[in-house]
Amino acid sequence: MENWRERISINPNVCFGKPCIKGTRIWVSLIMDNLAAGCTEEEILEAYPSLTREDIRAALAFAAEMARERYVPVPLSQD
Repeated sequence: MENWRERISINPNVCFGKPCIKGTRIWVSLIMDNLAAGCTEEEILEAYPSLTREDIRAALAFAAEMARERYVPVPLSQD
């Protein structure tokens, strides 16, 4: 997913600056934890109705980028 930056937000005033899905307080790490625990996309979407499949894919793409151990610029938002 090339446009994950459009869906991930980092704001020091929201969720302690942890990467979240924009417009929510749902951490990328929460989505990753659920996927790692074996939850399906459908289960995650049911538990967090404000999420979309694209949000889950953006979280995966962000996590993949982080796993490459390189600097990833994500602008701080002031929302």
